Amino acid sequence: MSPRQAILRKTNWALAVAALLLPALPAGAATLKQIATVDLPGPPGKRFDYLTIDYDKNYLLSAHLAAGLLYVIDLKTNTLVKAIPGVPGVEGVEYAPGLNKVYTSDSGDNKIGVVDLNQLKVVKTLPTEAKPDGSAYAGPFHKVYVSDERGKAEAVVDASTDTIVKTLHFASETGMPQYDHVARKVYVNLQDQNLFAVIDPATDTVVGRYPVGRCDGNHGMALDPEHRRAFLVCEGNDLMTVFDLDKHQPIAFLPIPSGGDVVKFDPGLKRIYVACYSGAIAVVQQEDPDHYRKLRRLPRAEEGTQLGGGPQHPPRVRARARGKRPPSLASSRLCCRPIDNNVCSYAPLTWDGTTRPTTRRV
Repeated sequence: MSPRQAILRKTNWALAVAALLLPALPAGAATLKQIATVDLPGPPGKRFDYLTIDYDKNYLLSAHLAAGLLYVIDLKTNTLVKAIPGVPGVEGVEYAPGLNKVYTSDSGDNKIGVVDLNQLKVVKTLPTEAKPDGSAYAGPFHKVYVSDERGKAEAVVDASTDTIVKTLHFASETGMPQYDHVARKVYVNLQDQNLFAVIDPATDTVVGRYPVGRCDGNHGMALDPEHRRAFLVCEGNDLMTVFDLDKHQPIAFLPIPSGGDVVKFDPGLKRIYVACYSGAIAVVQQEDPDHYRKLRRLPRAEEGTQLGGGPQHPPRVRARARGKRPPSLASSRLCCRPIDNNVCSYAPLTWDGTTRPTTRRV
């Protein structure tokens, strides 16, 4: 791996926060810079996963997977509000605006946790299939869709009653779901079959399955609903695929660094960010809905990077390196979380895949 440019070491876990620089930058200038750190209680050397934001309270919600903790962080003061226990193996974190609740995907006991943000505690758990992972909230329908990745299923939770009202089964492991507020549909990656499935949340039935072309192992997904595009991360062959949501077909394939996992679209900057196992953050500029180009290098975390955000710089994205899942892009911020040995580091992002550690789906 290329030499590190900066290393953050803390006796406790720390969260490093960096801001996106919005104006045009001269060649060679850094696109991201660190602006703050947040100490987290630990334990050290344990893996994190997804993040998302509660914009009502201005909270960053961070899943500490291996510790079984959900961190609630005040973004106004960059301080920890509470470490919520009772979420073993927490992976996905989905905030339901207006309900003041968060839904956690707890792979440790194969349950969906319901967290009340007024009480800051788990108030209910829902048994589900195997390894709940990514999730999406379909606001107009008051439903949360949780991908049970190993169970090859999609659990549908009624957010009004906090009950599972239906489970959809597939012949494939399920990747990241997303809700399209323009089409009023839920999409889910069928990553073993290289298919893109469409669910009607009015009836919770699958209304379409479409091939994703050269994309092998479509796991991560982000949307640009206004321009009718989906961005799929192909874990099997290191590509990002641009998928036309109206024509139901891929229109572009872009190479990305090794181990691409989660993807995030920033509609303000028209940029797509892909977090990778290797620690690289791949950045693609959307020139228009049909044309895309790779941007120059970005900082890179030593052991991986995780992205997350909200409506303007949308929710949560995470990446994995060496079988572990790291940091996040929140609102107009990027949060980098340490993975091992209390170290959060940055080094140059490379597009040529010169650092290619052994990777595996976890």
